[in-house]
Amino acid sequence: MSASLQDQLKKSGLIDDKKAKQLKRAKNKQEKLARKTKNPAVDQHKLALDRTKSEKIAKDRQLNLEKNKQAEVHALAAQIKQLIEMNIVAKDGDQKFSFTDSKLIKHIYVSQNQIDQLSRGTLAIVTQKDGQKHNHVLVPIGVAQKIEQRDTKVVAFQAQQNTIGEEDDPYADFQIPDDLTW
Repeated sequence: MSASLQDQLKKSGLIDDKKAKQLKRAKNKQEKLARKTKNPAVDQHKLALDRTKSEKIAKDRQLNLEKNKQAEVHALAAQIKQLIEMNIVAKDGDQKFSFTDSKLIKHIYVSQNQIDQLSRGTLAIVTQKDGQKHNHVLVPIGVAQKIEQRDTKVVAFQAQQNTIGEEDDPYADFQIPDDLTW
C-alpha cells in the first residue's frame, strides 16, 4: 500500500510532524465549519479550474464552428467543380464571342451555333478554377443556374431572357445582318 502524500513529504524532509498536524487541524476545522453552516466551503482553486474549463469549451466551440464553415465552403467548391466537369460543352469554332467578367471584357472562341445558343440563353459561360488559373467554359443553362445557387461569382455570362414575347416584338419584321458581331 502506498503512503499518503503527507507521509511522503515527511519522509523526504519537506515538512515536519508539527506542520503536518497543523495542516490536518486546519482542514478538519474547515470541514466542520462547512457542515455546521450547511454551506460548503468555496474552493478558489476549483472555481478557477471551472472558469478555465468553461473558457476552453467556448474556445473549442468557436474553433469547431470555423472549421465547419470552412468545410462547407470546400464542399460547395467541390460541388461546383463537379457540376462544371460533368456538363462542360466543348468550345469548337474560331469566331470570337465577347462578354464581360467583373468589369473586364473577355473573349472566347466558339462556333456560330454556340454563339446562337449563348444569345438565346441555352448556354452560359462559367469560370473554371484550376489552381491559380481561371478558364472560361460553356455549360448548359440549367447547370449554370445550379452553380449560381451555390456561388454567383462563378457564372461569368448568362443571356437575359427576353421579356417581350415573339409575337409582340416590334422589330420582328427587320432582318439582322449575318455579319453583325461586336
